[in-house]
Amino acid sequence: MPLFEIKLPKYIARALHLPISNPQSQQIKVLKKLLKKARFTEFGQRYRFDDVLMSNNPGKMFQDNVPAFDYNKIYDAWWHKAKDGIPDVCWPGVIKYFALSSGTSDATSKFIPITKDLIRSNTVTSFNQLVSLTKYDHIPRSSVGKGWLILGGSTQLQKGPTYFAGDLSGIQQRNIPFWFQGLGLYKPGKKIAKVKDWATKLEEVVNNAPNWDIGFIVGVPAWLQLCMEKIIEKYELKNIHEMWPNLAFYVHGGVAMEPYKKGFEKLLGKPITYIETYLASEGFLAYQNRQDAAGMHLALNNNVFFEFVPFDHNNFDAEGNMVDEPEAFMIHEIEEDKDYAILISTNAGAWRYSIGDTVKLVDRERSEIIITGRTKHFLSLVGEHLSVDNMNKAIEMVSDELNISIPEFTVAGVPYGNFFAHQWYVATDDKVDAGDLKTRIDDKLKELNDDYIVERRHALKDIMVEVLPESTFMAFMKAKGKIGGQHKFPRVLKGKMLEEWQNFLKGEKTA
Repeated sequence: MPLFEIKLPKYIARALHLPISNPQSQQIKVLKKLLKKARFTEFGQRYRFDDVLMSNNPGKMFQDNVPAFDYNKIYDAWWHKAKDGIPDVCWPGVIKYFALSSGTSDATSKFIPITKDLIRSNTVTSFNQLVSLTKYDHIPRSSVGKGWLILGGSTQLQKGPTYFAGDLSGIQQRNIPFWFQGLGLYKPGKKIAKVKDWATKLEEVVNNAPNWDIGFIVGVPAWLQLCMEKIIEKYELKNIHEMWPNLAFYVHGGVAMEPYKKGFEKLLGKPITYIETYLASEGFLAYQNRQDAAGMHLALNNNVFFEFVPFDHNNFDAEGNMVDEPEAFMIHEIEEDKDYAILISTNAGAWRYSIGDTVKLVDRERSEIIITGRTKHFLSLVGEHLSVDNMNKAIEMVSDELNISIPEFTVAGVPYGNFFAHQWYVATDDKVDAGDLKTRIDDKLKELNDDYIVERRHALKDIMVEVLPESTFMAFMKAKGKIGGQHKFPRVLKGKMLEEWQNFLKGEKTA
C-alpha cells in the first residue's frame, strides 16, 4: 500500500522519475538547459551563450565568459531593467514577480526576480522531498494526507507598474497548485494567507485552529512557536497535540533549528520529525531526504546550476565581500568539510549569483551539504573565523547542559582597549547566571574552533554576555517591520544594524 496517493500533474510526475546520473553530468545537463532557454535574452547575447553551448567544456567556458555577481552588481547592470518591465533581459519574457528580501545583512530591500519557471521548479523539488518521506522509518501514514499549515508572508503583494512584489513565501502560496488547494491540504487558506498584518493573521490562525487537522507545519521557528503558544493558551491545552493529534512533521529552513528545539518540545505531546529545507528567495536549493541525515541533498537536476567559491581571504575581503574574479568550482570538484560560498544560475535569470550563504559538503556520495552561515555573518576580527554554525552548536551544547531554552541570540565584535572582544546578547526566559553562561559559551567555542582558542589567548581578549527576555528580540523585529513570515533575527550584528540594536536596548532600559 502506498504511503499516500495523489494524482500529480505530468510535469511533476516526469521530474520525480528522472534517471539517476552522477552529479557532474546532472549539473552540465542543467546548465545546458538554462543556457539554451536564455540564449536569445540580452544577457545571453552579451555573454555568448551559443558559443558556450557548442563548447566541449561548457562548464569551464561559462565560468570564463560570465562574471560572478553579487546582488548590487547584477541589479545595477541587469535586473533593474526587468523591474522596469523590459522583456528578455536575463530570462525570456517579462518578469511578473519579485521577491522582496533584505536577508539578515542589509536594511534595504532587494528585488529578486521570480518566474513561473522557477515557481514550477520549486514545486517539483517540494514533491521530491515529500516522496523522500517513503524512506523514513516509523512514519505515521495517517499524518501524511492531513493539513499543511504554512505560516508565511502575505499573499497580498505590492503592485508595481508591471510586477507584483512581496515575500517569496507569499508569492509561492499565491501560486500553490489548484489541485493541492482542491484536496483541502493547504492551511490557513487563501483568505487568511492574504492578510498583511502579522498580529491579525496570527489571531485568525488561532481562532481557526480547532477546525483543522494538521499533519505538517511549515515556517520560521520563532513565529511557529509563538503561534502554537497562543493556541495552547487560548484553548487551555497541555500541548499542541491535544488540538492536532496527527501533527508529525515540521518543515523548517532559513535558520538553524537547534536553538529552538527545547522551546518547541515543551509545546509537544509526542515527538515529531524535523525536516530541513534550503528554500532561498532565489530558489529551492536543497532538502533533507533521509531521516537523521547530517545534511541536505542538493537539488542538482532541477534548473539550478551550482558553483562553489572557497570562503577564504583569496576570494573574500574582511567584510565578506566577494572579489571580482573569484575561484569557483563545480559540485564534483569541491572538498568535504570546507567552507564555500554558493553561486547559482537559475531559470529566473540569476547568473553566477552569490546568495550570500556559506556551506560545507558533508557527504560527497549523496551530495549533502549543511549551511554554515553567511559571508557577512562570520566574525573574524583578529582571525578567529567564528561561523554561525559554531555559534549555533555552542548554544545548543550549553542549552543541553543547563536544561534551558535559548531561542534567540546575536553576537557583535566590539573594541576592547587596544584589542577586541565579542558581545553576546542571549534570549532566555529561564533562570540563568550570566557569568556561568559566558564561561560555558566561551569553553564550547574553544572546543569547536581551533582558530578561536588561539585568538582568545592573544587579541580576542574577552567575551561578554547580556541575558535578555525573548520578548526583547521580538520587539526589535516588530520595530523594524520584520515580524512574521520569513524574517529571522540576524546571528551577527555589524554596522547600522548593530547601532540600531544598541539604541533600541538603551530605549528599553530607560523606558
